[in-house]
Amino acid sequence: MDKKFYDSKNYPLQNETDLIIATGIEIHKILGAGFLEIVYKDAFEYEFGMKDIFYEREKKYQINYKNIILPHFFYADFIVFDSVILEIKAKQAGIAGEDYAQTINYLKISGCKVGLILNFAKLKLEIKRVVF
Repeated sequence: MDKKFYDSKNYPLQNETDLIIATGIEIHKILGAGFLEIVYKDAFEYEFGMKDIFYEREKKYQINYKNIILPHFFYADFIVFDSVILEIKAKQAGIAGEDYAQTINYLKISGCKVGLILNFAKLKLEIKRVVF
């Protein structure tokens, strides 16, 4: 992919995240704003399948604490390329601190180094890249 979304800075997994972001932009151009998160997740699943991109949807993570598994689980929207957390939002208020904190938690528990938060509720796709 020739076009970079973040100037000339280098980010971990930049090629992978640029491809995911480009897919999100394509989905947003076609669907626009206003749908529930589930619609955008379904569109990502379709696009990943068409582009032969490895992903897992609603990946479940357990939390190990002092040799026990805590009763609360985390479910990441997508793990893409087995290395990028992708969180989909459709919030009119925009990406909030709790969305960022949620993604940090997923990065900690998954061992992934990069997360993307994409918010589809606005006229322009809102993108937040999180590096852990």
